[in-house]
Amino acid sequence: MPAVPLRQGKVRDLYDLGDALLLVASDRISAFDWVLPTQIPDKGRVLTQLSAFWFELLGMPNHLLSLEVAPDQVPEGVDPAWLAGRSMICRKCDVVPIECVARGYLAGSGTKEYRASGTVCGVPLPTGLVDGSKLAGPIFTPATKAETGHDENIPFSEMIIRVGAGRAETLREKTLDVYRRASAYAAERGILLADTKLEWGLAEGEILLIDEILTPDSSRFWPADDWRPGGSQPSFDKQFVRDFLESTSWDKQSPPPPLPADVVAKTRAKYVEAYERLSGRKFE
Repeated sequence: MPAVPLRQGKVRDLYDLGDALLLVASDRISAFDWVLPTQIPDKGRVLTQLSAFWFELLGMPNHLLSLEVAPDQVPEGVDPAWLAGRSMICRKCDVVPIECVARGYLAGSGTKEYRASGTVCGVPLPTGLVDGSKLAGPIFTPATKAETGHDENIPFSEMIIRVGAGRAETLREKTLDVYRRASAYAAERGILLADTKLEWGLAEGEILLIDEILTPDSSRFWPADDWRPGGSQPSFDKQFVRDFLESTSWDKQSPPPPLPADVVAKTRAKYVEAYERLSGRKFE
């Protein structure tokens, strides 16, 4: 059946195919809870192809059915050529309403909370850590899922209340397993996986890895050779865009400014380099 529009997220467009879903990654980019007015060419294709690579490598049950959109599945008014390389046909499932985050390094919101309380999502950490510090071992730090605005970090005890103790424990174990395996793989390619955000769904009683996984949008990837704890790290993710926006006079309360051409080009290059270094494949 032709795809019927369901909703548009910050980056992805979701369509109903009756017995499946069509997930399309656009070239939109968001930062500080705003969708920026400037797009990053090929970004959606990088996200989709890198997700597909990880689904295959990890071999965990997931929602991906196909990367090919049949002619009768194309949404009305959409150019089929636009869908190529950026689309996933996915199993329908009940989405677990928790962002499952694994962290191996102190960064982002974790750094802010640590400076204030010495913890991240209620997990106590040693004193003396700085922005970019490697943790003794990966920690699980769940967050609420926000349709709009920013996800909110919560302690594991709150996750138990929301999804139940058994399911919370299972998702923590699975999330940390994905992080450890992906982190070891990335390290062999000179990349540090600082943290990553995973989403899970339930279909016929089975827990599935869903949405995008281990991409520059959902993870912090740092070049290992340039890692220097104590501040913002060079990265393959959209931290480059965040840093640019921080350098402007934008107040984060009004619509964001457009990105200059050189920032767009460098951001695209970072996404493509992440894909090529991690997958070992040339981006087409």
